[in-house]
Amino acid sequence: MIKTIGIVGAGTMGHGIAQVFAQSGFEVWLVDASATAVHRARGSIETSLGRFVEKGKLSPADRDAVLGRIVTGTDVDALGSADYVVEAILEDAHAKCELFRRLDGIVRPGVILASNTSSISITTLGAASNRAGQVLGMHFMNPVPLMPLVELVRGHATTVDAMTAASGLCTALGKTPVEAADYPGFIANRILMPMINEAIFTLMEGVGTAESIDSVMKLGMNHPMGPLTLADFIGLDVCLAIMNVLHDGLGDPKYRPCPLLKRMVAAGQLGRKSGEGFYTYDNRH
Repeated sequence: MIKTIGIVGAGTMGHGIAQVFAQSGFEVWLVDASATAVHRARGSIETSLGRFVEKGKLSPADRDAVLGRIVTGTDVDALGSADYVVEAILEDAHAKCELFRRLDGIVRPGVILASNTSSISITTLGAASNRAGQVLGMHFMNPVPLMPLVELVRGHATTVDAMTAASGLCTALGKTPVEAADYPGFIANRILMPMINEAIFTLMEGVGTAESIDSVMKLGMNHPMGPLTLADFIGLDVCLAIMNVLHDGLGDPKYRPCPLLKRMVAAGQLGRKSGEGFYTYDNRH
């Protein structure tokens, strides 16, 4: 029975995943190599839970109980007793493979290793471990506490039992699991990122301003957020990484990252997290 969840990576996705598991009654161990990231993650979780209390969706006592179920640290070896592990580190195939190789030697045989990757091959990650049958993709959407979808990705060797267990966890979290095959970008980013990339081409070619492009998609297509605003929210470096995975993995020139996107990332204009992307942001708080 899965009771304790290990999460590696305390960034935006990692701490959101930790929160939803803890809110659903699981014991959570959240680890990150950076003590600063772990400290920041705990503060972000407290802030998020505070909003639920303000809206009357969570009592102060429940908030305190959720926080009490989250243990943080910087040592991945502490996950040896975890019943299920979710990886949420940077979107880099080499780094993820190294982590899966290490986790395979830490956790018990049969424990599932899930990756929150948004585009990297699950089959490749599984092959880096000695438990390919227990490796799968569990791609949460941002912001994790609010978005109902989890994209479950079956690698070439992933077992039916592992997928069933992951699907059951999604249901326990109040999320809706949708299965995708192990192709670059899976379903979500195979469709979303080329749209964002095309919006950036549209801006670069002067077809419209950032505001006009976003307005057309919001008012004309009923999207809750324009593609350029969304790109800033996701992070332009993440968008570029996913476009590179699509372009390299599928070999089709239609997935070529827009030169403007590459230039902005090179300049450090990454969107909300850097304070400047297609729009400017005040990150002082």
